[in-house]
Amino acid sequence: MKIFNTLTRRKEEFVPLEEGKVKMYVCGPTVYNLIHIGNARPMIIFDTVRRYLEYKGYDVNYVSNFTDVDDKIIKKAIEEGVSAEEISTRYIKECKKDMADMNVKPATTAPQATQEIQGMIDMIQTLIDKGYAYPAADGTVYFRVKKFKEYGKLSHKNLDDLQSGFRALQVSGEDQKEDPLDFVLWKPKKEGEPYWTSPWCDGRPGWHIECSVMSKKYLGDEIDIHAGGEDLIFPHHENEIAQSECCNDKIFARYWMHNAFLNIDNRKMSKSLGNFRTVREISEQYDLQVLRFFMLNAHYRSPLNFSADLMEAAKNALERITDAAANLKDRKAAAQTETATDAEKELLAQAQEFVKKFEEAMDDDFNTADALAAIFELVKFANTNVNENSSKEFAAGLYEELFKLSDVLGLKIEKKEEILDKEIEDLIQERQAARKAKDFKRADEIRDELLKKGIILKDTREGTVWKLI
Repeated sequence: MKIFNTLTRRKEEFVPLEEGKVKMYVCGPTVYNLIHIGNARPMIIFDTVRRYLEYKGYDVNYVSNFTDVDDKIIKKAIEEGVSAEEISTRYIKECKKDMADMNVKPATTAPQATQEIQGMIDMIQTLIDKGYAYPAADGTVYFRVKKFKEYGKLSHKNLDDLQSGFRALQVSGEDQKEDPLDFVLWKPKKEGEPYWTSPWCDGRPGWHIECSVMSKKYLGDEIDIHAGGEDLIFPHHENEIAQSECCNDKIFARYWMHNAFLNIDNRKMSKSLGNFRTVREISEQYDLQVLRFFMLNAHYRSPLNFSADLMEAAKNALERITDAAANLKDRKAAAQTETATDAEKELLAQAQEFVKKFEEAMDDDFNTADALAAIFELVKFANTNVNENSSKEFAAGLYEELFKLSDVLGLKIEKKEEILDKEIEDLIQERQAARKAKDFKRADEIRDELLKKGIILKDTREGTVWKLI
């Protein structure tokens, strides 16, 4: 299995630190609002990576944090006249709901920054003691960037270039830095903001220190995979490396994975452009399984464009899989024979070729687009070879393969039992009675009425079946 490592800019064979185990850290959201579809992409992508690692037999310790203290959270709290804690608690709850609807598995541990403050103070103190950090007169603590000789190794940025880029950036407090490149580990409180007591001043941590501390606490000094969106490469992940490696004297993460940006109608998503889309808004139009399918239909390192047309295409494509699964279940239930024939056994053996293609795609840097292509080949194979004469063993065998591969991608292939309200149920019953009485005019009227309500009827030998448009 190969992973593209942002650190080395090449695909590398995955070798875990400990055989059979994977320690994985994924940067989570800052919780000040409902999550948007840009947040959803890393959640879905790295959940799928985790699922495939588990499919391969690894025991995965998956840690993903919530940043619950931040300028944006504080701003929102002030606007609403409530505490920052109330804002973060509300949106952590909403985020978990959206994640569940996207079929993202709960993390092994989902730490919150505010619950790990003492660990941050301890790490900052260690960095000061080792000469990698220093407190300024106002209590701000800075990290000495140039003291870490490998700074820039992840983003492949040159220190001299960074230095020249900072010359024009004279911000408040800049004069107390030893070097313009130095970044904040701890900062003094402002009026009305949450704060914690530290040896340097009452204040709160800088953003970057959070992940270094939470990763160390729940995964150890060295981890296998660190992941997040490509916007985090610099400065966030670069600073994490500097902090962690200077504190722990060990390589922080062996493999760095980053997903590419998501655009809306070929434009960068932003509130100012009016193209900002929350996951919750999408859920009002589509089952979030459709969003998940859409995200997986492109390689995670490729930029992804979101549009109504592409979502409709994703919806239709996903239906091909769920329809095939439903057909296999029906054939299994209606089968007249239990045991597969020799010819069917041969076909089941042939179907393993699709499993092989799926695994080859996922082993090649988690190529979910090609993995989906293998699933569609299996769907076509099942649709072609399973009929009313098929055995239970044959239909069940193909269903199990389809379920297994779809589950690795986090796709639910069993359609939800759709509950009709009594009015609609009564109409279906009335239509059946009308057809029995040969009142086809009334039967057609009811069909048209149900169609307006988004319900399609199909008359089969087994009776009338229906589905929502």
